[in-house]
Amino acid sequence: MKRKIITIDEKKCTGCGLCIPNCHEQAIKIINGKARLINDAVCDGLGACLGECPEGALTLEEREAEPFDEKKVLENLLQKEAVVSGDHLKKLAKSGDTELHKESGNFLKLIKSEQAGRSCPGSAPVVFEKKLPATTGFPKENTQQSELRHWPIQLHLLNPVTNFFVGSDVVLAADCVAYSLANFHNRFLKGKNLAIACPKLDRDLEVYTEKIRRMVDEAKINTLTVIMMQVPCCRGLLQIAQTALQKAVRKVPLKAIIISTQGEVLSEEWV
Repeated sequence: MKRKIITIDEKKCTGCGLCIPNCHEQAIKIINGKARLINDAVCDGLGACLGECPEGALTLEEREAEPFDEKKVLENLLQKEAVVSGDHLKKLAKSGDTELHKESGNFLKLIKSEQAGRSCPGSAPVVFEKKLPATTGFPKENTQQSELRHWPIQLHLLNPVTNFFVGSDVVLAADCVAYSLANFHNRFLKGKNLAIACPKLDRDLEVYTEKIRRMVDEAKINTLTVIMMQVPCCRGLLQIAQTALQKAVRKVPLKAIIISTQGEVLSEEWV
């Protein structure tokens, strides 16, 4: 595509590096004593670096270039101090591009969510090997086996493209469901992978939308089943799933199941 982008005159450039601090996207680096534009996709073309060059080696020109890739920028920024990411979002806000600012903020939340999951020792991905229940001497009814196949299960802690989601059937359940529904494991979880969330109390719900979209498009899940309580606020979980499926390129079947507060299955239908 044709757009504005930075051009560096190597003859004028002395390699002083004064242009680099004002390039929050890290599109410019000093290589072999000269400033270089390392990737067209991470240059926004706004020219924040222009006035810093004492030799006038940097100019803006309109030419064929890769589209500006905000996600690549944020991935780079997350490797630096968090304050730099904040400065970048502030600059976008001042630019007046509200859609790009919103998209950047949402993507930043998504990356931070996944990093939080990786940084917590208790959130390391684990796939469980199913074993026969041990004979413990307890009454037979207490030896029911869990059908949980992996850990973690909270959606903020989950990597949506981790191996155990690839090509799987996924259950997205409200937090209260398993406490209300006595046979949740046998009836709805067996042979499926699980994510849990609360649309009422959880924060950054837009991160959930993007994670589910990635499950569909990147992990290529087979089906998605949303299980929620009959209380009105729980409907938000289905809305999150539907929004994610609307944004996804792939299409997968979506089932909605509603559970009463007394643990009865009130409805179960493909939507």
